[in-house]
Amino acid sequence: MDPKILERAISQSSWSPKYEQILQEPYNYLSSLPGKEIRTKLIEAFNVWLDVPEADLGIIKNVVRMLHTASLLMDDVEDDSQLRRGIPVTHKVFGVPQTINTANYVYFQAFQELFKFRNRSGSDSTKPELEEPRARRPNRQGVYLDEVITEELINLHRGQGLDLFWRDSLTCPTEEEYMQMVLGKTGGLFRIAVKLMMARSASDVDFVPLVNLISILFQIRDDYMNLASTEYGDNKGFCEDLTEGKFSFPVVHAIRASKTDRQILNILQKRTQDHALKVHAVQIMQERTGSFRYTRQVMSQLQEQVRKEIARLGGNELLEKIVGSLEVSLEEGDKST
Repeated sequence: MDPKILERAISQSSWSPKYEQILQEPYNYLSSLPGKEIRTKLIEAFNVWLDVPEADLGIIKNVVRMLHTASLLMDDVEDDSQLRRGIPVTHKVFGVPQTINTANYVYFQAFQELFKFRNRSGSDSTKPELEEPRARRPNRQGVYLDEVITEELINLHRGQGLDLFWRDSLTCPTEEEYMQMVLGKTGGLFRIAVKLMMARSASDVDFVPLVNLISILFQIRDDYMNLASTEYGDNKGFCEDLTEGKFSFPVVHAIRASKTDRQILNILQKRTQDHALKVHAVQIMQERTGSFRYTRQVMSQLQEQVRKEIARLGGNELLEKIVGSLEVSLEEGDKST
């Protein structure tokens, strides 16, 4: 071996933009596709109340975007999904190992992005032996920013873990268990965004209860649309949740509404891609158990609760508009057949 090669290897970092591009490619593949951007819209809406400085808000948006995209990479692997936003999922293109590694890599890069706040808070160079680094000092709300992300990523993985356990053990949760799972899996990223904003705001209002309500509404609507929407079928595959064996909200209701009828459970167990069999499952939920109508009723109740909470907090037209876009009519026809 050339001694100069070894000397260069141990004396300086060999990481290069070329290598970085290789690691980022699965992430860039997914992030380049247009999504609903609901998290970015919610950040902008909550900022009507919180008035976070623009530079801080940009960092928060980047952190949330990175964590969200990385979580989608992992979700698609764990669910063995076929489509995401209308094209083949990332791990079908780049392979499972590279996709998992990139997702984990981006989680840590999100923390690096968060540490930009230390530079926005002032220099730490005066007394490093006496002072705690800025990224580890309490913010205006007395909370450590990295602890916000760590706590909610733990919640996210707890929720995802329950979802996977129920699927793989064919265990139907109760509605209450489902709600707790959603508050972890879906609520985690929503809360990261708003908690970071609260930490960089002069406001002392706690918006977390409202965020939790919106999280549950968002996930139940997503579950419903997966089974009832033609558009969702085009983007993710027809009734993909049935193929994945997922205990979504309408499925949980259908199983518990007819405990002696195991047809839905048996179809979930098969992880079927058979169109006719999935249509049959949808018809059971639509006509026999009334699960679609029940889901729409629950969404309507949640919409009302969210609107009341927004009004209690002083009103927010931008947020009301976003919540309105999630509305599904009680009488809306089911399109999945």
